[in-house]
Amino acid sequence: MLTVSNISKAYGSRILFEDASFQVNSGDRIGLVGPNGAGKTTLFSLILQHETPDAGTVNFEKNVSVGHLPQESAPAGNETVLELAIGITPEIAELQKTIRSWDSAHLGAEIDHHDNVHARYDELGGYQLEPRAKKILIGLSFREKDFNRPLREMSGGWIMRAHLARLLTQQPDLLILDEPTNHLDLESLQWFQEYLKNYPGGIILISHDRNFLNQLVGQILEIRQSKLIRYRGNYDEYLVQRAASEQQLLSAYKNQQREIEHMMDFVNRFRAKNTKAAQAQSKLKQIERMEKIEAPVNDEKKIKFRFPQPQRSGLKVITLEDVRHAYGENVIYSGIEFEAEREQRVVLVGPNGAGKSTLLKILAGVLPVQGGSRTLGHNVKTGYYSQHRVEMLKPERTVFEEGLDTPQHITEEFVRTVLGSFLFRGDDIFKKVSVLSGGEKSRLALVKLLLDPPNVLLMDEPTTHLDMASIDALIAALIQFHGTIIFISHDVHFIRAISSHVVRVDAGRLIHFAGGYDYYLQKTSAVSAQAALTAGTTAAPDKVKIASENRPSYKNKEQKRFEAEERQARSRVRKAQHDVVHQLEKQILVMEERQKETAAEMEKPETYDKPGLAARLNRELGDISTDLADLTAKWEAEAAKLLEMDGKQV
Repeated sequence: MLTVSNISKAYGSRILFEDASFQVNSGDRIGLVGPNGAGKTTLFSLILQHETPDAGTVNFEKNVSVGHLPQESAPAGNETVLELAIGITPEIAELQKTIRSWDSAHLGAEIDHHDNVHARYDELGGYQLEPRAKKILIGLSFREKDFNRPLREMSGGWIMRAHLARLLTQQPDLLILDEPTNHLDLESLQWFQEYLKNYPGGIILISHDRNFLNQLVGQILEIRQSKLIRYRGNYDEYLVQRAASEQQLLSAYKNQQREIEHMMDFVNRFRAKNTKAAQAQSKLKQIERMEKIEAPVNDEKKIKFRFPQPQRSGLKVITLEDVRHAYGENVIYSGIEFEAEREQRVVLVGPNGAGKSTLLKILAGVLPVQGGSRTLGHNVKTGYYSQHRVEMLKPERTVFEEGLDTPQHITEEFVRTVLGSFLFRGDDIFKKVSVLSGGEKSRLALVKLLLDPPNVLLMDEPTTHLDMASIDALIAALIQFHGTIIFISHDVHFIRAISSHVVRVDAGRLIHFAGGYDYYLQKTSAVSAQAALTAGTTAAPDKVKIASENRPSYKNKEQKRFEAEERQARSRVRKAQHDVVHQLEKQILVMEERQKETAAEMEKPETYDKPGLAARLNRELGDISTDLADLTAKWEAEAAKLLEMDGKQV
């Protein structure tokens, strides 16, 4: 479908690609990864022929259609949401006009023409476009009353969703998506993820959402050191394979460097002696002929630091009682109750428009309480992270000056480190705030919040505009944070890492789940399945109302005996699965020990005094790395089965 052959691209002295190649076949699901600035978006521009490579070619098969979703700034005109989503081509528009104006009195030879018009319209998918577009718009959380709204009236995030709906409606042979989840909430993201799993064409995508990549892609294409390296599997499998490859490459590099060092010792010792000069010269030529192994470069080094900690609060940090809130006649909440305690990590989930952001703003005090009460606990200081916080930045300051502007006692070096972990690197820290993009301002506001944290953090989509390394840095900061966190996010990896409590916001109600995100999924899927069973149908989980978790049940002795036998059977199966996982863990430990011992042997100078030993050890280390990667993949699969068993027994 797409073949990229030996492309090179440079901007001045900065080389993005050099002799890079890859191929995309029909049905491929490829995640494009690489550090910030590696050239991911540039590669998309080359594929789309918005830019021309310095060398090499980009070729599509004949008649392949391509759809592209940019990361930001899709245009908005006078068309309605539905008109944009349908994406009518000039030919379809002309056929529609002909059909609508057709007079039923036309007879004779014109009937054939009439049939031809309808046949062509049907061939282009005209009759399916509107129903398909409406289904996709609803999946992306548009309401039916929004379908006929002019697009220019909507926010940038909704405009991007409408353009995404247009792409999905058109169903091109190849989808090229640049951060497609940035403007989606959690529920529309889940719908989008499932939709793409069944998409008939090929997909290449850039995403910093590792859960999204894990669920969707079967290949990873990494941009590294100006090359394109392909890995089979999802993102987690790519990390395992890359680590094994790095270990093998590092061992080979060290091996070659020692070999060169020994040969140069010989050259330096004997090049001045007449009897050995020829041999010394031969050694030099041998070194020159060697195909040099480049040392592996870790583009995503882990940055570790400890953030300042807030003052300790009382046990109860924030309480809402009988709170009411409305926008005009649109009542969002009527008499809700909410309470959060010290060091609790609460994620707010629920459908778009349910009121999650409104609740967060009420908790933060950004929106006044219209009815009822909001009470802060002893010694509580709240901090709200959203676009509103960007307004607190001073345009005349540099990024570095804003980072230093904190009452906390921190060093300039620490501020540089934190700014670097949130993508402000090199001379970027001397940029004026006034020239920063919206995403850069959001990242800087997040840094300032973490450098002087309150003891109650309220955050609305904090991972937007962050790459994976920065998300990991944020997770590390929040894990060590000794305060309360209440947040909204569509990044499942981030939610799983941070949340210990879930509150579902739906139709003005707050439903609490005293566990993390996986616990919430288990409970809601179990309730949905039970509701479907009771109704005698296989209703989709998102269409089933969440019932009470405390519904009483009455069981006879036979039911109890049967359930006890079932529990025993599950326990036996779980024990067997646990043994499988345990055995794999033991094998991995043994293999890792062998890997360390072999690597240590290769580092000893005397190894290279024995002919062939270094080469044999290098081959053995390569075999160990391959076996270890296979064992780790098996362990992950079996451990996932065990985790699933444990989840079903909750």
